[in-house]
Amino acid sequence: MRATSARKSARPAGKTAATHTDHSSTKTGLAPRLAAARLLAAVIDKATPLDALTDDENGNPAYIALEPRDRGLCRAILLTALRHRGSLEALIADRLDRPLPPNARALEHLLHVGAAQIVHLSVPDSAAVDLAVTAAQGDPRLSRFASLVNAVLRGLTRMSDEKREAVAQKALNAPQWFAAALTRDYGEESAAAILQAHQMEASVDLTVKANAERWAEELGARILPNGSLRLPASTPPIPALPGFEEGAWWVQDAAATIPARLIGATPSMKVADLCAAPGGKTAQIALSGAAVTALDLSASRLRRLEDNLRRLDLSAKTVAADLRKWAPDEAFDAVLLDAPCSSTGTARRHPDVLWTKSDAVVERMAALQAVLLQRCVDLVRPGGTIVFANCSLDRREGEAVARAFEALEAIEPLPVSQAEIPGFETAITGEGWVRTTPANWAEIGGVDGFFAARFRRI
Repeated sequence: MRATSARKSARPAGKTAATHTDHSSTKTGLAPRLAAARLLAAVIDKATPLDALTDDENGNPAYIALEPRDRGLCRAILLTALRHRGSLEALIADRLDRPLPPNARALEHLLHVGAAQIVHLSVPDSAAVDLAVTAAQGDPRLSRFASLVNAVLRGLTRMSDEKREAVAQKALNAPQWFAAALTRDYGEESAAAILQAHQMEASVDLTVKANAERWAEELGARILPNGSLRLPASTPPIPALPGFEEGAWWVQDAAATIPARLIGATPSMKVADLCAAPGGKTAQIALSGAAVTALDLSASRLRRLEDNLRRLDLSAKTVAADLRKWAPDEAFDAVLLDAPCSSTGTARRHPDVLWTKSDAVVERMAALQAVLLQRCVDLVRPGGTIVFANCSLDRREGEAVARAFEALEAIEPLPVSQAEIPGFETAITGEGWVRTTPANWAEIGGVDGFFAARFRRI
C-alpha cells in the first residue's frame, strides 16, 4: 500500500504529546533511533560534522546519553543513511503519491533512519517500522504523520530486491555540486567509479613500525602493495587488538602514507610537519630518526598527537601556532604541509563530508592552501624540500594550487618516482605529482583520495 499524501495519513488529534513521550520513552531500541534522526538533522540541516556529534566525550547530548552498544547502532544508522542518502530518498519517494511537505524536515530524517535499517542493515523489518512509528507518535511535530511513516516503511519492507535495485540505480548518492565537480575533473566514467566506491565502507589500514609479516599473521591482516596492513572486515575495536598497547602500529589509510614518504627523511634531517594532527605522518617521519617539529593550530588536537606518539614510543617537538604567523628559530631541511581542505577524498569513511561541505568551501580552502604553501618557502633552507598534500578530490584544491605554486621563481619541481611509492605507481601524474582516488585498488577495497606534490626551494 502506498502512502497517498501526508494530509490523508495524518493521525486524528486526541493523545497529548506528553502521553506519546511517556509511552515511547521505555521502548527498547528507541533511544538510538531517536538520536540518529536528531543527529542526521544536524548533519544535513546545519552542516555539523558527524565526528563532532558522535565524540564519546563531547558529542551531542542525545548520543552521549546512549549505552555503548546503542552508540554503535546509532553511528551505523547514520553512516548508512548518509552513504546511501540519494537512493534512500528515491525509495521513499517511490512509496509516496506526492512529495512530503517542504517544512517536514524532521519527518524526512525519521524516514531516512527507518529506510536505512530496512534496506541496508541487519535489523528486523518489524523493529525498524515499529520504532519509527513510535518515534513519530512521541514527537508533537510528527504525531499526525505516524500513519504515513508506517505506510512508507512497510511499503519498503514489501518491495522486492529487484525493484529496490532499479529505483536505487537511478539515484545519485552525492550532492549535485560534488557530482558535477567530479565529472568536470575526472570525466563521467571515472566520476561514476569514484561514486560507486563511496558506497562501500572503508577498510581499516595500519602502518607498522616493523615486522609487517608478523603483525599481518597475528592480526589476520593483508599486506598491501605499499607495505600497509589492511584489517579484515570483522575486527574488534582498535584498542583491543594485539600490538595497540605496545605501540607496534597506528591506524592510517594506505594513501595517507604517501606524503610523508616523499620527504625522504633521514636521521640527519630537521623536518616540520605542518597541520600535523592527528599525527600519522608525524609518526612516519619520526620513525626515520629525523628531528621532527609537529605544528598544529589546535592545542587539543596536538594533545591527541602527543598521546599517540607516547603510545608509539616516538618523539617530536610540538608547537600550537598559526602557520601564517609562526616564525621558527631556524630553517628546516624539509616541510610537509598536509593542508586543511574539504576532505572529500575521505567520503568512504566520512560520508557526512559530502553533505556538510559545498562548492564555496572548496574555493575557500583552495585560497587558504595557497597562502599556507607560500608560507612554506620561508620555512625551508635553500635546497630544502616542500611537500604539499591534502585529502580532497577536487583539483582546485590540489593540482591548481600546486601549478600556481610551481610558477614561483623561488621554487622548482621535484617529481615523484615510481620507486618511492610502491603500489601507487599508476597514481603518478604527468607532472610528477600523485593523485589517488577511492577507485584506486578497487579490487581490494580502495583507498582514500589524496593529492601530493613535491618542490625544492632554489
